[in-house]
Amino acid sequence: MDLNLKNTLALVTGSTSGIGKAVAASLVREGASVIINGRSEERVATVVLELRALGNVHGVVADLATAVGTEQLIEQVSAIGPVDILVNNVGFFEFKPFFEVTDEEWSKLFDLNVMSGVRLARTLLKDMLERDWGRIVFVSSEAGVKPNPEMIHYSVTKTTQIALARGLAELTKGTRVTVNSALVAPTWTEGVETFLSKIAASQGTSVEALKTEYFKVDGFNSLLQRFATVDEIASLIVFLCSRNASAINGAAERVDGGMVRSIL
Repeated sequence: MDLNLKNTLALVTGSTSGIGKAVAASLVREGASVIINGRSEERVATVVLELRALGNVHGVVADLATAVGTEQLIEQVSAIGPVDILVNNVGFFEFKPFFEVTDEEWSKLFDLNVMSGVRLARTLLKDMLERDWGRIVFVSSEAGVKPNPEMIHYSVTKTTQIALARGLAELTKGTRVTVNSALVAPTWTEGVETFLSKIAASQGTSVEALKTEYFKVDGFNSLLQRFATVDEIASLIVFLCSRNASAINGAAERVDGGMVRSIL
């Protein structure tokens, strides 16, 4: 299927690994020009070099956990061209008991997971509306509608993203701009692998054993009964970015592997 993304410019935040990198690669394959973003100059350069074999790719180094970093990103991106597609993917997760999470940790998580999207949309959505075309997708999580008690702070940021996306979509009424969120399943990324490797080492077990155990406990509701791949997640996100998804707006689309046990 041709997703009609040629001659578009996409910004994918946090795209040097995991879901973000998979989304960026898929967008490039579909003919979009893509801006890779990350905090490490070396990692951004590596991914840009890798994806340039597929198409037109740019790299911008910026830390979106701060307002200053986000402003720097916007300034550098504006020099490349008007952004048609924004994928708010950057984010951080951790398992930590609610009673141990400090105010500072709550604020840091909100700054990265939520405020980065707020700050980017404040500029980029306005420009999309003026040009009467654009796509914004927030990479949320099934934890946004089924909060995990072991990571309440993370879950709350994902719920906020869903509400933010819907609220921004209301501003697009009557235009060809859409704003949606994706409720993502537990996904096998470099970050998840590193996290489970540390736990496995501390418990004297294996990563494979922990992967299996997860779907007996926290992931019991999953119909997939395995971690999703980054490419499986990217497929939905890239479709939402396409012209073919013009009738999908203000939606929280599920690619959750059946984790949320509801029909709506």
